[in-house]
Amino acid sequence: MITAENKAKAIAATQTSKQDVGSAQVQVSVLTARIREVTEHLKVHKHDHKARRGLIQMVGRRKKLLSYLEKKDFAGYKALITQLGLRK
Repeated sequence: MITAENKAKAIAATQTSKQDVGSAQVQVSVLTARIREVTEHLKVHKHDHKARRGLIQMVGRRKKLLSYLEKKDFAGYKALITQLGLRK
């Protein structure tokens, strides 16, 4: 589970204004932080199938948000994936 501090850091890194907590960029950033934490958890607990299912759902949700962002704002999409260290 992502801590409030880590979530706030992820939001602050990608928000466009002070009140921006729900844009696609922020959602992708928070999901990326959660995905990294669950991935580390699964390296230790290989048979945690419920966590693996949740991870797959989060990756799918992030993929949908990234495809939306790619269609709407390509420059913002490119900047976001380089900032988060994602690959297409």
